[in-house]
Amino acid sequence: MNKAICLDRDGVIIHPVLDPKTGEYVAPWNPNDFVFCDGVIEALKALINLNYRLFIVSNQPDYTKGKTTLENLKSVHQKMHTLLTENNIHFTDYYYCYHHPQGKIPEFTKICNCRKPGNSFLREAKSKYGLDLTSSWMIGDRDSDIQCGQSVGTKTIMIKAKLSEDKAKESRPHFKVNNLREAVEIIEKEESYAKT
Repeated sequence: MNKAICLDRDGVIIHPVLDPKTGEYVAPWNPNDFVFCDGVIEALKALINLNYRLFIVSNQPDYTKGKTTLENLKSVHQKMHTLLTENNIHFTDYYYCYHHPQGKIPEFTKICNCRKPGNSFLREAKSKYGLDLTSSWMIGDRDSDIQCGQSVGTKTIMIKAKLSEDKAKESRPHFKVNNLREAVEIIEKEESYAKT
């Protein structure tokens, strides 16, 4: 069985950006706005060295809400994928949910099981890649990330982020940290405990 690190994207791996129309911070819609969070490259390499498979599990409803195009969202993803590959960081898979219950694009406007806290992406990854979810981790900055992971038995780490603190008040993650580097330190300690 393989062990995995399942990561939310915006606010964990990359910086959200300000939408001037709403004053809210959102996922970047332009590759030129793409910026990794501090220390992410080193942290991801450390997780790979611990023999974890890496996955992104992310809600991306802005196309469905009519805020941007699907092509824009995919171009941001491609920018991230290219930069990760240049740094010899390879994710096993990327899971993006474009659905939203109050959308403007009919084919994506619905209640689904892949939008976190729904867990269908984690269950799909378990089946497709032979994951042991009880030996895996879900890392995110919102209650929905933590609830998603805990619903299938992963350990969970909440990254405390100012921009999402209003959506991170109800869940009970196993650990809380300030950034992905601190999350890696937790996982390294847990790994060492398991070997003793």
